Amino acid sequence: MRPYLSLVTSFLVLLICHSCGRPDTETAASTQESFSADSVEALLLKDHQPVSLYKGNENPVTRAAFPVIDMHSHPYAKSEAALDEWVKTMDKVGIEKTVIQSYQTGDAFDSLVQVYGKYPDRFILFCGFDYTGYEQDDFGPAAVKELERCFSMGAKGVGELGDKGKGLFYSRPTKAFGMHINDPKMKPLIQKCGELGMPISIHVAEPIWMYQPMDASNDGLMNAFKWRLDQQEGIVDHQGMIDILKDAVAQNPETTFIACHYANTSYDLSILGKLFDVYPNLYADNSARYAETATIPRTVNRFYTQYADRLVYGTDMGMDVGMYQTTLRILETADEHFYDRNISSYHWPMHGYDLSGEVLEKVYRSNAQKLLKLPAE
Repeated sequence: MRPYLSLVTSFLVLLICHSCGRPDTETAASTQESFSADSVEALLLKDHQPVSLYKGNENPVTRAAFPVIDMHSHPYAKSEAALDEWVKTMDKVGIEKTVIQSYQTGDAFDSLVQVYGKYPDRFILFCGFDYTGYEQDDFGPAAVKELERCFSMGAKGVGELGDKGKGLFYSRPTKAFGMHINDPKMKPLIQKCGELGMPISIHVAEPIWMYQPMDASNDGLMNAFKWRLDQQEGIVDHQGMIDILKDAVAQNPETTFIACHYANTSYDLSILGKLFDVYPNLYADNSARYAETATIPRTVNRFYTQYADRLVYGTDMGMDVGMYQTTLRILETADEHFYDRNISSYHWPMHGYDLSGEVLEKVYRSNAQKLLKLPAE
């Protein structure tokens, strides 16, 4: 109401001054100052859109320093024309191949094989797990059979599996709430992935801010509130989800796991680092967590340098040219204090990691080639 009242007040003051025949310049300026102050006081946090004024560090990256394998994308193209345009975008920014984390099984997976089969050298499909009947004691054999069928249709991995604390739910068509990746019922599926050489991409937990109280002390409030988990009773907490991931990785050493989004440990990458130190079958992608980590570029640079053999590039944010180029800028440059609201809804600015060429080549391509058993070129 304040901006509206200020506007009315300003109008009345100007009207009175005009009718009295007195100079109104000073009064109008004073009223405008009051109006601006009231507007700022009424500004909502979600509407704060600062523009960086810092100069001298603008180094946009239009094309990746090395050919890139994007290990985390989804079937965004909904038509042949959209698919053709996506390939043109990939060519423009230097994306050699894109892994489609489909979630799907059955006919839905088969239909994606047909669509993306137009570009067999550019797209790699991951399938889901079929959780149908997961509540039953005899769950397992049918799901393994469907996994083998998807493999025969061209699936090179499984993903994206997802568990934010209530159980596995990303795969289609059935959600498996109440069952986690370390459940004994999952063992046959996970072992079969190891036998077939299919890595499992799994999203566990969410960024830590989503678990914190939604109050003035929450550092990531603007994004956290949308994806909040703090108010959900009975949900496994952040540490609990990391423990579940650790259990699955430890119990299945012959199967490769890729923890999506740094296993959502952006706030303390040493958590992931300690897992890397113990479990050689664990990798991680950096998809959709650029904003969370571009706040701490020196820490991230050290982390990438130490674990360059265990990290892969991913996007998980669509297929827009600008999106790709912002991720490349974050990885490759030392730019400071810039915004891209297409990939971030946090209030803070981003900064480049300034990764070395040796690290970039591994993260962009060679680690993915190893995981996907692609020939090194």
